Amino acid sequence: QVQLVESGGGSVQPGGSLRLSCAASGSIFSFNSMGWSRQAPGKQRELVATVTTSGYTHYAQSVEGRVTISKDNAKNTVYLAMNSLEPEDTAVYYCYAAVGYGANEYKYWGQGTQVTVSS
Repeated sequence: QVQLVESGGGSVQPGGSLRLSCAASGSIFSFNSMGWSRQAPGKQRELVATVTTSGYTHYAQSVEGRVTISKDNAKNTVYLAMNSLEPEDTAVYYCYAAVGYGANEYKYWGQGTQVTVSS
């Protein structure tokens, strides 16, 4: 059973920074990709950033230039560094790990960590 444990959320003022961590219970080499999604109150969950096994990264347009996803294979951990945070970034952030491809893709999810950006 895959377990993903997020940490690093919290409350910051606009313009602040946070770094989220997602520790996987097994080797992250077993996943095709890992990433972060977020869900704000009353809104659908949206993809924030993803990184593949080969290191390819993709970001949502809303966070491009402010967010960096990275991974430490030795620690089986994926990180999300967020800078210049805005109130619109307030959401529960979920880490995921994907196996399979296309219609056969399956994502494991973490329990989520709250990020609140407010003055």
